[in-house]
Amino acid sequence: MNNEKIIVRMRFGSHLYGTATESSDMDYKSVFLPTKEQIFLGKIPKSYSSSKKKAEGEKNTSDDIDTEIYSLHYFIKLACEGQTVALDMLHAPDEMIIEKLDIWDAIVANREKFYTKNLKAFVMYSRKQAARYGVKGSRLDAVKNVIDFLNRYDGLIRLNDIWSELLIGEHCHMLGENKDGVPQYQVCGKIFQNTAKIGYVRDILEKFYSNYGDRAKLAAENRGIDWKAISHALRAAYQVKELLTKNTITFPLKEAPFLREVKQGKLDYLKEVAPKLEALMDEVEILSENSTLPEKPDRKFWDRFIIDVVEGNI
Repeated sequence: MNNEKIIVRMRFGSHLYGTATESSDMDYKSVFLPTKEQIFLGKIPKSYSSSKKKAEGEKNTSDDIDTEIYSLHYFIKLACEGQTVALDMLHAPDEMIIEKLDIWDAIVANREKFYTKNLKAFVMYSRKQAARYGVKGSRLDAVKNVIDFLNRYDGLIRLNDIWSELLIGEHCHMLGENKDGVPQYQVCGKIFQNTAKIGYVRDILEKFYSNYGDRAKLAAENRGIDWKAISHALRAAYQVKELLTKNTITFPLKEAPFLREVKQGKLDYLKEVAPKLEALMDEVEILSENSTLPEKPDRKFWDRFIIDVVEGNI
């Protein structure tokens, strides 16, 4: 940062949610007011961030500190989009606030003008985390098994040449014919015609496999679950439920003890976690559809707010 004025600085992450453990790192979020030069020259940065560089596979520890600082303009944009980070910051209790200006109090006093029924960022985050990490790596296992199988064959031959030998299971199966009468094979949502060359199919699946990332691969290799990711999915779902039913988010979360148990892998995923997560995500989607909140945030109010703040402070 240069000479930007800090509007608010707060503790964030697991310390805000109430889910911190002994190994949890310290996470800080801030909002700053851009300088006159940045505003006049149209060079307002979205954010600054700093964190310790880590080797591949290295995890955060309690000694790590992650900091992210948003410009006022970008923070307002994130909040209008219903992004989780902004909505979390807007509900941080006083004990999490390290420093603040009256500008922050004014933003928080009007935070309901950000609320909409379309809290898709929360729901999509939960769905993505659960789908990516929460099925004991079974999807990733299926992709890897098909890749290994295809590696036994010349990449120039076609699926039809080994059609009867293709692997069949929960995440890989025949789809039947398409509208042109061509048989199809599906692997984790990826659909291939029987005329596709094995090399092409293998390249697509290898890219899909690599996109899962190291955490998902580790879960698959260990036949385990990324409990931290699943706890994040549950947390986001609980937050959107409270926002849609009570018009607020309360920190620390009342579900924090349960979330800590999930985060530490102390519960049975299939019996105690997965059913609750699925039911909760279904519930918040229905709540969102039936909500009386507006479709869009009050963007005109926030545009005027930014103008007033800038005129009065630079």
